[in-house]
Amino acid sequence: MDPDTPREADRRALLKGALALPAIGWPGMAQAAVAADPLTGPGISLALARRRAAQIARVRYAISLDVTAADRAVGSVVIRFDRVRDSGDLVLDFRGTMLTGLEANGVAVPATARRYGHLVLPARVLKTGANTVSARFETPIASAGAAIIRFKDPADGRTYLYTLLVPSDANLLFPCFDQPDLKARIRWDVVAPDGWTVIANGPVAAKTPTGAATRWRFAETVPISTYLAAFAAGPWVGTTSAPAGEQPITLYARHSRTAEVDAETQLATNRAAVRWLADWFGIAFPFAKLDLVLAPAFPFGGMEHVGAVFYNEDRFVFREPPTLPQRLARDQTIYHEISHQWFGDLVTMRRFDDLWLKEGFSTFMAARIQADLQPDSNAWTTFLLSIKTPAYRADATSGTAPLWQSLDNLDAAKSNYGPIVYNKAPAVIKQLAFFVGEDGFRRGLHLFLTRHGYANATWQDLLGAVGEASGIDLGAFGRNYVLRAGLPRIETALTLAQGRIEALVLKQRPESRLPGDPGGAWPMKVRVRLGYHDRDDVVLDARFEGAVATVDKAAGLPAPDYVWANDDDQGYGLFMPDDRTVAWIAARVGSVTDSLLRAMLWSALWDVVRDRRLPPERYLAVLLRELPAERDEQISRAILSRGAAALDVYLTEARGAGLRAGWETALLARIDDAAIGYGLRKDALDRLIATARTPLALDRLRALLDGRARLAGELIRQPTRWAIVRRLITIGAPDAGTRFTAERARDSSTEAAKDAFVAEAASPRAAVKTAYFKRYFDDAALNEAWASESLGAFNADGQAALTIGFLRPALDRLLWIRQNRRIFFLPAWIDAFIGGQVSPEALRIVDDFLGEQRSLPIDVRRKILLARDELARTVAIRKT
Repeated sequence: MDPDTPREADRRALLKGALALPAIGWPGMAQAAVAADPLTGPGISLALARRRAAQIARVRYAISLDVTAADRAVGSVVIRFDRVRDSGDLVLDFRGTMLTGLEANGVAVPATARRYGHLVLPARVLKTGANTVSARFETPIASAGAAIIRFKDPADGRTYLYTLLVPSDANLLFPCFDQPDLKARIRWDVVAPDGWTVIANGPVAAKTPTGAATRWRFAETVPISTYLAAFAAGPWVGTTSAPAGEQPITLYARHSRTAEVDAETQLATNRAAVRWLADWFGIAFPFAKLDLVLAPAFPFGGMEHVGAVFYNEDRFVFREPPTLPQRLARDQTIYHEISHQWFGDLVTMRRFDDLWLKEGFSTFMAARIQADLQPDSNAWTTFLLSIKTPAYRADATSGTAPLWQSLDNLDAAKSNYGPIVYNKAPAVIKQLAFFVGEDGFRRGLHLFLTRHGYANATWQDLLGAVGEASGIDLGAFGRNYVLRAGLPRIETALTLAQGRIEALVLKQRPESRLPGDPGGAWPMKVRVRLGYHDRDDVVLDARFEGAVATVDKAAGLPAPDYVWANDDDQGYGLFMPDDRTVAWIAARVGSVTDSLLRAMLWSALWDVVRDRRLPPERYLAVLLRELPAERDEQISRAILSRGAAALDVYLTEARGAGLRAGWETALLARIDDAAIGYGLRKDALDRLIATARTPLALDRLRALLDGRARLAGELIRQPTRWAIVRRLITIGAPDAGTRFTAERARDSSTEAAKDAFVAEAASPRAAVKTAYFKRYFDDAALNEAWASESLGAFNADGQAALTIGFLRPALDRLLWIRQNRRIFFLPAWIDAFIGGQVSPEALRIVDDFLGEQRSLPIDVRRKILLARDELARTVAIRKT
């Protein structure tokens, strides 16, 4: 591989190659032009879901599968259900490759009339009351694009399978009524090769040999939604935790990574979450068993399947000593997925328009669990930096959406996943708990879970239960936080007279003017801190009455050094400090001892930069001054990340050039500071790797690769080694090619092939970029997780002039991605290709695309607008 930087000829070749790829159009468009029956058109329409929910109940699936073939699974299903009298034809869903032997109550039904993945069971073959439908089927097994994902371990050649059906792929695996409000009892029967272990939703009922394979039979589950059905099969190695009197929990990992897995720690964390939630909700663990699978190349952080939680292996197996944020992130994922066993699995949203119910609550409960079980973790600091900050960023753009997002078709459900559901929802729930009080909130959740257990519910059911338990009318809360998009901007008006407070008022207004916004004020309760250097701070409660909250008890108090209007981070909104407070933060933020308050003030200073009230250079100056004394790993990570954005994104090359040496010197000093812990030093190294450009930094990175330098007395390990190689490739270093080749030869780990693939995507050569872009669409064997992880490298900082040629082709292929990739790939693609740009030219390309594609699906348009508005902000800041 040639690391030379691209010349103009390369740029022209890149443009030609990218644009020569076949265009992929917008069906809304092609398909909508074909008049489709609303019940049997593409996907699961709202009309179909409502009709079926009124037709049938008490559904059961008995699924038999043979997974001994490499590329397909063959099976049969017996479906039992009760049908309402005179309810007409019934639609069955199946998108697999083959369907035969279809019978309804013993009467053959032609299986050749499938259309858009639907088959109509005529009323004449159905009965009032109990019915039985049976069929044989076939479905693909593949590394991507299938309901059964195949992973071949490059380390030892062993093969592993696992399913991933959320939100609408159960009908790709087996014939079913695929909608969350038709919960069913599911019984699995799986034939797998000898030497394999199969994990499914229910406990193992029996294992019997059958030729060169084994038949695994599982007990029937309680009623669960079809998207929660799951199995995993392969030569897994299990570790079981079974304390006396408690439910056993088994963790499964692939054979080649068993020695790397800290199984006992992970099992203990999962069990602690189960205990805590059962006690806090007052409801025992609601399912028959709990198994955990570390799934390789898993495209999500985790998935909460009933009885078989799947975790992302790469995030759960640490190849080098983890930092505190890495450990906390893994624990949070565990707490999140175990919370889902109650919120999402026991009680499931009726439809995916209420996706926020399960995701928001599980994220919020993860923070509650961490705060209680790990009191030294500063869980609410994590919540602010990792959860609320992305929510504010997204909710301030024109691409935001309400928590409740109307869905006309289940096929569009995966586009509802994103920062509104995962970040805004838990932030709003935190405000809800504060708004109604802890006791009313907890009793309300218990009421909600017991009232709707093993069934489905809506956001109205939730707020109704919390309102009933707390005695507080939550109508306005629901209208403004659930049904309304956007967030309030809260500003402080402090009036002083003769060194004392005359008045203190908080004022709110919408941060953005959104089409169709009904207006009005967000109901909110907050705590306001008055900070002093010569006396104790004063914290006062305030509640908004309309658009204003008057802090009456502040009147007459001495003039504060600063005012922070969201103490303890209970409110939801963009809290903007006044000029007096900005000046104090810039001068004294490092003196604040409380980590959550210090994190909030640092965040406020960054918001002022984004608001173009403070130059990025000034933020960097404050950061470099305070960095040596910062000992909180989470805050250090956040402010360094923002510092890197200030230097590499918000500042032009000319403005940032004079600051780079000071930045790299500060990071090197932190890396070498023996007085601080490994995590702080490792975070500084990670930031140095991501931003290194001068010989000062690059020489250190090469020394670390060569073993001539160490981190905290130890040689560096993977994935840090590959990160350094990737950086050398990104900047076109002369030795990048030889370093890449050497690392490929050196690394014999199970992740080596993936790491090399990601690193090479950072190449500044036109031919390499074009080849990767084509592979994203043409290579059916390319694992989706590999592709997703490579997008940031493809669109690396400093390569915008090169990658802008791919921006329009990337946008032109969004619908294909929406239809063929899993939940998180589409936003990752958009964020990478738009987020990798910084120029007005790129902004015009995005705006032209939006202007031309008037019929763009609303969910796709919103995701583009999220990234587009961030790009517009970047362009504006770079001009100031």
